[in-house]
Amino acid sequence: MRADAEAALEGALDAFRAGGPVCIHDFADREGETDLVYPARAVTPAAVSRMRNDAGGLICVAVSHRVAEAFELPFLADAIDHPAIDDDPAYDTRSSFSLPVNHRETFTGITDIDRARTITELGTAAAAVERDPEAYTAETFASEFRSPGHVHVLRGAEDLLADRTGHTELGLALAAAAGEPPAVVVCEMMDDETGSAVTPDDAAAYADRRGIPYVEGKTLVEALE
Repeated sequence: MRADAEAALEGALDAFRAGGPVCIHDFADREGETDLVYPARAVTPAAVSRMRNDAGGLICVAVSHRVAEAFELPFLADAIDHPAIDDDPAYDTRSSFSLPVNHRETFTGITDIDRARTITELGTAAAAVERDPEAYTAETFASEFRSPGHVHVLRGAEDLLADRTGHTELGLALAAAAGEPPAVVVCEMMDDETGSAVTPDDAAAYADRRGIPYVEGKTLVEALE
């Protein structure tokens, strides 16, 4: 691995271990987007505010296949019987969307405080599955979360980067390498002027101004697959 790529990877791992964000660009021939990514367990209302204001995309929590299975979470396209369902995105073979949820102790679920509560509790639940998969069931999940809600849950591919190289899997692979629970927040970075995704150069410049590690998907795949 090149020295600059290795430094970027180490910076990203250190940030995740400290509960901080990382900017991850996937691939020019995939979504071509940069996401602001956090370990779910460390998300605060201020972090949700940053994702709303500095990123502007959809705030989602990606969980590993093993965790999704313990929660008995379906793919959203499989759970809804409606003629509008067409899960064939241009950038991949299918989307990762599962249920949108709120934690049961939130109110509307949309405020920074409420979303941070839902996100951190999803991180706590994922860590519980890692400790004892048999002890956490769909009923346990339903006792803590309700759907519909305001935080979209994403299902990671079973073999992560060997199966798929979306931000869902890139973030979860980074979490695994950092020793974090298999739950990460991803939020696409949008450009207010163009109405499109921010360019990699602009995302890297944003990250540099704020002391946030920026890492390419290719670097993560080469190091972590």
